[in-house]
Amino acid sequence: MDRMNPVGASHASHGPDDGVAEILESIGPRLRALRRDRGLTLEALAEESGISVSTLSRLESGKRRPTLDLLIPLARTHRVALDQLVAAPATGDPRVHLKPQRRKRGSVLVPLTQYPGRVQVFKQVLGHREPELVTHAGYEWLYVLAGELRLILGEREVILRPGEVAEFDTGEPHWFGPAGADAVEILHLFGPHGDQAVVRTGPSATP
Repeated sequence: MDRMNPVGASHASHGPDDGVAEILESIGPRLRALRRDRGLTLEALAEESGISVSTLSRLESGKRRPTLDLLIPLARTHRVALDQLVAAPATGDPRVHLKPQRRKRGSVLVPLTQYPGRVQVFKQVLGHREPELVTHAGYEWLYVLAGELRLILGEREVILRPGEVAEFDTGEPHWFGPAGADAVEILHLFGPHGDQAVVRTGPSATP
């Protein structure tokens, strides 16, 4: 008789729907926190994403149902993965679940952080590629783990070896990749609004 209990069956059928509803309800606050973390107004975000201010406002307040045609341009504008908008990283588990992303010409990108709008950290293995200077908003910090890294900044060019670091404003034309035919392995920090890495080597000296 217990197996025929209609109450139990009802609870089981509504469980997944409740989970989806929770996910949808959490997207609005996450979008608002991400925008504020970047220091953007609704007007500025509307200009960047091509989505109207009223739609953005309704999304953040939960009055507009989030859809892929809205979330995809927002993820692209904020420079985050789509799944970071849909579901926040799990809390309570200190382990980082790495998801390597294979790129062209043997390159591999491994995101090490999942904090939208903040400094992003990646481990990268870069295969051979031809130099192509680019510019964009932000600040980058590169640390060479293995191999040799060729870095071009405007008209300057340097070769970095294991243990060496470079940091630069990405508003300057730049490119980096292997110095030779072999791949290079690096740690790559990127601050989306010009954030710089803060390095502390010890306690400040007292006068």
